[in-house]
Amino acid sequence: MYLRNDHHLADGSGPSGRSHGAPAATSKALVLRSRLAERIADLDLTPDLGADIGTVTWFRGAATCIGLCALAYLVSPGFENPIYGHVPAALQGEEWQAARAQAIKPLSQGAGTGHRMAATALVAPLSDTPERPLINVTAKLASGGTLMGALKRAGVGGGDSDRVVELLGNAIALGDIPAGTPLDITLGRRATRTEPRPLQEVEFRARFDLSVKVVRNQGQLSLVEIPIRIDNTPLRVQGNFGASLYRSARAAGAPAKAVEAYIRSINSRVPVGRVGSGCKFDIIVEQARAETGEVRMGNILYAGIGGCANKLQLVRMTVDGRDSWFDGSGRGEMTGMMAMPAAGRISSGFGMRRHPILGYSRMHKGLDVAAPWGAPVYAATDGVVQFAGRSSGYGNFVKLAHSGGYGTGYGHMSRILVRSGQRVRKGQQIGAVGSTGMSTGPHLHYELYRNGVAVNPRSVSFTSQQQLVGRDLSDLRSRLGRLMAVPLAVPGDDEDN
Repeated sequence: MYLRNDHHLADGSGPSGRSHGAPAATSKALVLRSRLAERIADLDLTPDLGADIGTVTWFRGAATCIGLCALAYLVSPGFENPIYGHVPAALQGEEWQAARAQAIKPLSQGAGTGHRMAATALVAPLSDTPERPLINVTAKLASGGTLMGALKRAGVGGGDSDRVVELLGNAIALGDIPAGTPLDITLGRRATRTEPRPLQEVEFRARFDLSVKVVRNQGQLSLVEIPIRIDNTPLRVQGNFGASLYRSARAAGAPAKAVEAYIRSINSRVPVGRVGSGCKFDIIVEQARAETGEVRMGNILYAGIGGCANKLQLVRMTVDGRDSWFDGSGRGEMTGMMAMPAAGRISSGFGMRRHPILGYSRMHKGLDVAAPWGAPVYAATDGVVQFAGRSSGYGNFVKLAHSGGYGTGYGHMSRILVRSGQRVRKGQQIGAVGSTGMSTGPHLHYELYRNGVAVNPRSVSFTSQQQLVGRDLSDLRSRLGRLMAVPLAVPGDDEDN
């Protein structure tokens, strides 16, 4: 027996090699064929003509390209000889009708696809296109628009519009109808095409507690008022302060605006950061629930803290035409205190200093508060705007006049949000931090005047607190008792507003 490799000895010394010479010749042919295959595999007839320009490979590729172009030209019929193709004959008769029924043609080009039946003697031509007997239209009261304008835009005739406005004007204040209120209008059949459709009915929500409808009865328009029952029980929410008061109150069901107002009211008496996480918040908000399902939230009525040493009860009351917060003993908010007009650090104080631009020493009549560009600038206390505009080195400048002969100035602002003669409240934004005028960077220049003379803003602090007495104090305690009787809201029973 022989091993498999004994049949393929290169020198023919194996048993088969001794008997025949054919295997040696076959082996040489295989070697030549293998070498030729390797050469052909390495031969690239279509190289990239953008690379290796000027080499043998490039010239070989150029020759291949020229040869292919010449071959295409030789087998082509010529530029002057067209290539004819088969064009099917145009469809005629029923074939065309069947194809047309399945075709799609733009309406702008007179589309008319589909099979049609010919008219018979039973078909009578119409002298005029019939109209629908009723048309339902929905219009909205535009912002700054009038009810009359909304009705006319919806197609209501002038006479009917005047009558509707007259009927509604005697029942409600048309100016109090909020913009965007939808009007459901029904127009009837008209006698001729030359006149507008008569108004059959118009209905809309005039107020949160009232829906109105104007209907036509026996040819005359009349008003129907539909009262909507309202439940005015306030919303009361309680819970623990937790790591975040805002998130805790929102999770308990308090509306976002109410939580913000609660934080502001509490912060005026006790810094929120000092209130422990074990304390409980108590929020009562105005709430109106309509029998139709709508819920409208109002102002916050009560802000309280309980369950810890920082116990606080604040009630919102209107005294002398102004809403204020009072605690259980009748003490009001601290008013008139000069507050920092911007959040930042004092970069330059009051007094003599070397001017950073002019380069010599001069009096610095105020404080520089370094703050980011665009940061809000607030009124330090209640006052009236004396000046608002450009003022030489101050840049954009606002000057406020306060009681007792005091005044404040705010310079280098990027924006001014008030105008001369306007009344402002303490904490109201009057502008934004900038670097206008003679300034080397964004900051607020804040000045304080006493009888027209600039004084150190750090030397003056005003405080005043209103104290209720007599009937006002009795009304406060009565109101507090009613608020404490408000039941807690059921979780998940109130909408998020």
